[in-house]
Amino acid sequence: MSRMHALLCSCLLLGAIPGATAAPSPAEAARAQQAAMVEWRRDLHRHPELGGHEVRTAGVVADELRALGLEPRTGIARTGVTAVLRGALPGPRIALRADMDALPVKEDTGLPFASVATSTYRGQPVGVMHACGHDMHVAILLGVARALAARRDTLRGEVMFVFQPSEEGPDEPGAPFGARLMLDQGVFDGFRPDAVFGLHVWAGLPVGQVGFRSGPLLASADEWSLTVRGRQTHGSRPWDGVDPITIGAQILLGTQSLVARQVNIASTPVVLTAGQFNAGVRFNIIPDQAQLVGTLRTFDPAVREDVIARFDRIAQDYAHAAGGSAELKVVNNAPATINDPTLARRVLPSLQAAVGAERVVEMPLQTIAEDFSQFANEVPGAYFMVGTTPAGQDPASMPINHSPRYAPDEAALEVGARAMLQVALDYLGSGGPGVR
Repeated sequence: MSRMHALLCSCLLLGAIPGATAAPSPAEAARAQQAAMVEWRRDLHRHPELGGHEVRTAGVVADELRALGLEPRTGIARTGVTAVLRGALPGPRIALRADMDALPVKEDTGLPFASVATSTYRGQPVGVMHACGHDMHVAILLGVARALAARRDTLRGEVMFVFQPSEEGPDEPGAPFGARLMLDQGVFDGFRPDAVFGLHVWAGLPVGQVGFRSGPLLASADEWSLTVRGRQTHGSRPWDGVDPITIGAQILLGTQSLVARQVNIASTPVVLTAGQFNAGVRFNIIPDQAQLVGTLRTFDPAVREDVIARFDRIAQDYAHAAGGSAELKVVNNAPATINDPTLARRVLPSLQAAVGAERVVEMPLQTIAEDFSQFANEVPGAYFMVGTTPAGQDPASMPINHSPRYAPDEAALEVGARAMLQVALDYLGSGGPGVR
């Protein structure tokens, strides 16, 4: 074997050729994107948009993707944006997802780039704020897209970047949330990924930490409404009518006994909460009807169905006993987010490599919900949490996501990008299922 031939073989075994520059590590690539991610994040934070109205945000995203030489597809679920990056080498297909919408919350952070946006939500004038950190998510995924596009000549497989609207929900009660609508409109038509990955910034962890668990992570979210019908009468003569307020109160108390006495909460947590109880217009008139509205959170689909059936039975029985009637409606906004166990076994070492094994913590079950679960029900999915509480501060004392004072540490941008890059590159580089 000639000396040149030996050198060439050695270089090929090392994955390089003489004079070539090694691709940056995920940590180096994320660090290189930090300034851009901060700029994107602050711009988006200053100009938040509610679900289904992310027109400016979608425009920023599409422009940045075009600048990478990609061809974004726009208008999915009204304002969603996707683009596919095709590596030069064969490999799996993956999807990386970020949500784009803000909340009807008036900001109270005092940041120099704080939102002053206002809008209308369900008929009410509201302030608008990125109180859940979706501005961070968009900035992180744009940074990841840049880093992956820079190595497309050596990249294995294909990556779909999914920028999703309406994770927090649309204006119209009962309308589908963004992930479901994107799937219904064919977001994966022609590109069915082998796996989908997502992340969420989280005030409950210090910056630098990543939270993850196999199996159930986030709860299913159901929005329920209960209409109780009675018979109007004067408040001084309740025996002449049927009091829907009393019936509604009895049903509400009955649901709490349901959770405490009929569900094995040692096995799977259940939360059943009423957020509204509306009835009547005057102090001395018992009205015809009352309405209760609330949320149900569960982690097991079978338990969810059982709780809904028991709730309906309690409502019917109390109403019938008092001579009234009750109608329960339940709309599922998001199934439980369940990390595919097989995929989780592959993702955990990647997260540990990205931030250090000691900084990856096992998340307890969280009763918040995320419609990323819709994508993860289509293909295997993995979802992780990225800490945002500044160093030296107690996460338990910090304003949590959805607070008007939520102000994540921007150092979490680099951490999130590093973790997502490591997960994506490891999955693509190892071949994964469905190598093409």
